[in-house]
Amino acid sequence: MADINMVPFIDITLILLIIFMVMSPMLVQMQMNVDLPKSNSVNTTAEENVIRIEVQKDGSIRIENRSYTVKTLEKELILRMGKSSQKTILVEADKSVPIQTVVDVFDIAKKLGAAKLGIGVLAKN
Repeated sequence: MADINMVPFIDITLILLIIFMVMSPMLVQMQMNVDLPKSNSVNTTAEENVIRIEVQKDGSIRIENRSYTVKTLEKELILRMGKSSQKTILVEADKSVPIQTVVDVFDIAKKLGAAKLGIGVLAKN
């Protein structure tokens, strides 16, 4: 009666498993070559084109520590944007603010022709 010896088969399978486990991170690392851009100076012109609008927890809207309502915000943005259509509007809202308030601010900014719209969160104080 002939018995099949499974020990060599299991040994080879485990060795192949170990080889694949060691080689797979190396293969992934070799394929992910990312050439990131480098800069020696800070881009100050980009910050000049950004208008930061903060929507506070109580629903008040602030630009540079001055409070506005949704109705007066449009007049203020007209003054701040001027004739330049390259301005970026960044809305930083508290997490407890109703989304409708943020949408209203976006609607006003889009109506005035802002080049880009962004959304962020207020930093914890």
